Amino acid sequence: MGATSCDGRVPADGRRVYARGRPHRQGRQTTLAQQSSAPRPAGIDPRGPRFAAAITAVLILLGTFLALLGPAVRTGTTLAERIADPGFLVLLAVDLLFVWGFASPHTAPWGVLFRTAVRPRLAPPSELEDPRPPRFAQIVGFVVVTIGIVLHVVGVPWALPVAGAAAFIAAFLNAVFAFCLGCQIYLVLLRAGLIRTRGGALVGA
Repeated sequence: MGATSCDGRVPADGRRVYARGRPHRQGRQTTLAQQSSAPRPAGIDPRGPRFAAAITAVLILLGTFLALLGPAVRTGTTLAERIADPGFLVLLAVDLLFVWGFASPHTAPWGVLFRTAVRPRLAPPSELEDPRPPRFAQIVGFVVVTIGIVLHVVGVPWALPVAGAAAFIAAFLNAVFAFCLGCQIYLVLLRAGLIRTRGGALVGA
């Protein structure tokens, strides 16, 4: 699901990084905390979301590949064939993991794996990240994959692999280049006033 700045600025990937010291003010740049009157949540290790994005990208790639080999790209298939499609089952599992990721990020499996098996072997992070943009990115991934799943179930050919490919690109960019597309969308919506934060949670405008 990165390139960060330890002075409290919004980096290019759309994520909020918490500085360990006192933040500097530069020009007209504002922080997410300044855009919201709510207390900001505790920062997270920015390597965690990238680790989760890497595993997610592999699973989505597998599901998309299997979908290209099955009934997802054919017309005239039955509902039973579409539901039994291995690509559908893999992407459905990914979709449920997306739900887990934004509904209970602290217990999500890839986050737990990172905290217990990976982070103890790494040096402490030089900066922390606002958890809200990565959490919103999980919602974006869920929406994209869900659209493909629903269209696949009702019999629209190619919907599943196309949705899978779109989700894979986003996860790949996050994992490899630290560019969080969902975080960018979060910032655009936040600055437009279409969403706001309250007590660390995302709510409608």
